[in-house]
Amino acid sequence: MPMTEAADVPTIAGDLAAALDAVVFAERAGVRPDAWQADVLRTDARQLILLASRQSGKSTVTALLAAHQAVYGPDTLTLLLSPSLRQSQELYRKVRVVLAALGRTAPPAAEESALRLELDNGARVVCLPGKEATIRGFSAPALVVEDEASRVDDALYQAIRPMLATSGGRLVLLSTPWGQRGHFHHEWAKGGDAWARFAVTAEQVPRISAAFLARERAAMPSFVYRQEYGCEFVQPDDAYFQADDIDAAFVVDGQPLFPLEEANPHAAD
Repeated sequence: MPMTEAADVPTIAGDLAAALDAVVFAERAGVRPDAWQADVLRTDARQLILLASRQSGKSTVTALLAAHQAVYGPDTLTLLLSPSLRQSQELYRKVRVVLAALGRTAPPAAEESALRLELDNGARVVCLPGKEATIRGFSAPALVVEDEASRVDDALYQAIRPMLATSGGRLVLLSTPWGQRGHFHHEWAKGGDAWARFAVTAEQVPRISAAFLARERAAMPSFVYRQEYGCEFVQPDDAYFQADDIDAAFVVDGQPLFPLEEANPHAAD
């Protein structure tokens, strides 16, 4: 994803091209996307999961999505969430870098702080910590990005989804795996066709050398390497029970022992 010199002079044709094609938008910001990033930028899916290695460029591509939404979505709200405020601020910083690189081709900032940006077109980008209580004051976002989603509490994810009910907004989950647990693993493995899935291992990233990966493989436990660089939903080598065995304990003759509607009679409310 090499950086190029960003254009700073707006033109009608160029602005229309960037509005219609987020890859053109990225290139105007000085970013040349990898092939998988271009696929992410061009998909019209409303729900995306990026299962990607460390240093693969997953936060960069989601920052581009957020910046594109802000520039070409007047009066819209984009929320950036992660397990901690510090992590959300890192993604927010990348959004600001993209907007700065666009120069005069982006609307100027009307208000800007360490946690919130509002452009002159009314679009807002807000970063928040991964706590369910912090997001309930927001409604109808056009885009929600959940960074390090495998480590975000499930309660936060369950609070996010109703926010999109009326806006038709997009939801993007991005992370490396963290075992066979939580909503990130569930949506990747069992979420069905509602999700556009993108998997990128370290070996597929041109900026990560084979020599570096060989050193990493030798320096860490196998399950950690497979998780961080191979994007596998693995369990620790010393795990006493395997996830499949636990799941099987709650199934009799192919049927769940505790069907969802029985376990939660208010699930449809």
